[in-house]
Amino acid sequence: MLALAAIASGCAQGGGSDQVTPAGGQQPLDAPPARALDSYASKLRAAHAARVAAAHRWELKRVPLPAPPPPERKPRIKTRKGFQVAGHRASNLPPVFTRIPTRDKVVFLTIDDGAEKDRTFLRMMSDLDVPYTAFLSGYLVKDDPRYFKKMQARGVVLNNHTLYHRYMPGLSYRAQKREICGMQRYMQKRFGKRPTLFRPPYGSYDRATLRAAKACGITHVPLWNEEVFVDRWEYREADRALRPGDIVLTHFRGPEQWKGTMPDMIRRFLNKVTAEGYAVGRLEDYL
Repeated sequence: MLALAAIASGCAQGGGSDQVTPAGGQQPLDAPPARALDSYASKLRAAHAARVAAAHRWELKRVPLPAPPPPERKPRIKTRKGFQVAGHRASNLPPVFTRIPTRDKVVFLTIDDGAEKDRTFLRMMSDLDVPYTAFLSGYLVKDDPRYFKKMQARGVVLNNHTLYHRYMPGLSYRAQKREICGMQRYMQKRFGKRPTLFRPPYGSYDRATLRAAKACGITHVPLWNEEVFVDRWEYREADRALRPGDIVLTHFRGPEQWKGTMPDMIRRFLNKVTAEGYAVGRLEDYL
């Protein structure tokens, strides 16, 4: 910004010898580049002040870090080793992965099912401007689709977690296709868009699951590396460490199932990732 200010100052003064160097101190910003720079800096200050106020309001230990800009060149997403099914590559089945290959110090928050409809959670996430991705099950959404429409209106992408949250490998190919494609049709009807992301219930799938997902228009199958609850974290990796690009799972749950509320869970999530120097990115920006 200092370099830009110097350039803007040079533009304002011009190259003629009759220019008078302004005195020190705050000067009017007459040149368009300088005014634009000042406006941009003011917006940055205002955005940071809003994040500080929101962090205080929601009793966070630290102000959440802003996510880096989305990558212009999207990373190549491949199926994680050991997560393949027979003929995965030959059949061009959707990749199954637990993290995004990136050097950005970001993690991605994903929330499953749709059982709890916590309005305070919506306000909290909007206030803090924290992105997340939802994977919804139809039977849990249908009693209050307006809750998820509000979420969608705030920029959250709603994705497929099947109609009835059944254990997919226990079903035939046709039954799995009904679960996935049926949810695609439901999402189109209720929310105006068919998802391209799918997460199998319990993270369990077989070759038929991925074949059905592909037939229903799914392009990616994100799983997760960590899961966060109100009172703890759980890890896929033995070293229990966050890594750049990790996908984090949690659920739409409340005090009936958890030892607290969804805002309590978000507080635990943000306090940890921020303390370790991570921002929260938008998963779809990297796909």
